[in-house]
Amino acid sequence: MYENDIAQHIVSAAFKLHLNLGPGLLESVYETILAHELLGRGLSVERQKRIPITYEGLNFDEGFRADLIVNNRVIVELKSVEKIAPVHKKQLLTYLRLADCKLGLLINFGAPTMKEGISRVVNGL
Repeated sequence: MYENDIAQHIVSAAFKLHLNLGPGLLESVYETILAHELLGRGLSVERQKRIPITYEGLNFDEGFRADLIVNNRVIVELKSVEKIAPVHKKQLLTYLRLADCKLGLLINFGAPTMKEGISRVVNGL
């Protein structure tokens, strides 16, 4: 399955969650239920996956944690804030670069509508 196909499943599940639960709950609630939804659609999901930093041939596990990695191809960063800041997209781009992934989705469940809450972030590799 390609990144865009995976992203369609993620976006569909996020819309369903936002419609059923509404905005503004804790990120951990959305993470748990979104992972469950994606697993039910036959996708593999890793939660709170460590992304190490590699520097001069050394791996440092003190890197970052991605909220969700779906099918080892798409990183999902979840927020539940009033407004996404530029730093949130930079954070996701950093994760994409370190994990050598092409596509990430920044999903803000704090947005009034899910259409306003989803941003695609692409790593030019």
